Amino acid sequence: MKIRIATATLIMLIAWTTIAVLAAPQAKAPSDPKMIDAQGFQKMLQEHRGKALLVNFWATWCEPCRDEYPMLNELAKQYAPKGLQVVGISMDDDGDLILMRRFLARYKPIFPNYRKTAGAEAAFRESVLPGWTGSMPVSIFYAKDGRQVGHFYGEQSREKYEEAIRGLLAGGAGESSPGK
Repeated sequence: MKIRIATATLIMLIAWTTIAVLAAPQAKAPSDPKMIDAQGFQKMLQEHRGKALLVNFWATWCEPCRDEYPMLNELAKQYAPKGLQVVGISMDDDGDLILMRRFLARYKPIFPNYRKTAGAEAAFRESVLPGWTGSMPVSIFYAKDGRQVGHFYGEQSREKYEEAIRGLLAGGAGESSPGK
C-alpha cells in the first residue's frame, strides 16, 4: 500500500512539474543585431533624421571598443531624455558572433545595434566616413538635419564625449563639436 501511495505521489509531482514548466512564460533569447551594409546605413540615417545622432562602430576584438562601450551606454541613458539617439554598429565577423552575443548580453545596451554585412569593407568605410582606414572605435556625430558634424577616431574620455554631445544637442557644429 505504501508503495502505491509513493508511486502515485511521484506521478503527481512529475505531472505538476511538467505543467508548471509548460505554463511558465519562457524568456525569449535576444535576437542578433540586424545586418547592415552601406545602403542600409544610409537608410538608418534617414530614419533618425530630425534627431541628434551618435553612431559608434565597435567590435569585440577591439579592446578600446570594449572599454568605451559601457560608457556610451551610460551616456545614451543620460542624454536620451534631452534628445540624443545612439546607434551601435558591430564590425565583428561571423566567427565572432558568439562573442558579440555575450558582449551585448553583458552590457544590455539601451540603444539599437546592427552588425555590418561581411564583404566590401573599404567601400563601406568610405561611404560612412571618407578617409576612415578601419581603425576603431569610431564615433560619428550627426546633426538633426542629417549632416555629419564630427567624429572621433579611437577611444575618448567621457568628458570629450559629453562636450561633443552637448554641442550636438545645442544645434550641431560649434566649438564643442567633435574633431573633423
